[in-house]
Amino acid sequence: MDTVQSYLHACPARTVLEAITNKWTVLVLTSLRSNGGTMRFNELRRFLDGITQKMLTQTLRSLERDGMVRRTVYPTVPPRVDYSVTELGTSLGELFNTFGEWANENVDRIMAARTEFDTRPAPEPVN
Repeated sequence: MDTVQSYLHACPARTVLEAITNKWTVLVLTSLRSNGGTMRFNELRRFLDGITQKMLTQTLRSLERDGMVRRTVYPTVPPRVDYSVTELGTSLGELFNTFGEWANENVDRIMAARTEFDTRPAPEPVN
């Protein structure tokens, strides 16, 4: 697909970009990958500090719908549900690892830029 196409409102790639650039999508996929590829819902919830039950449910459903996560229900009492990363999710997770490495390498520079921006005087209005 032509890269320019993704700038168009009706382009399907745009919906994919929207889904994969969500903060919780990144964190759920990288969590699954870093914990052996499979986790239960409450394990993920405890691991992901700050995520609500509702947001985790929505994120997992979206990832399952997009083929990045597999949901497996075991017929036990109570039912056991595992979430595992698929091959597609693994390949996306590799990209996320690269982004994470970049963020870790540059966090000090970004924090310094934020501090500089936040402490500088407001610009004078242009007449």
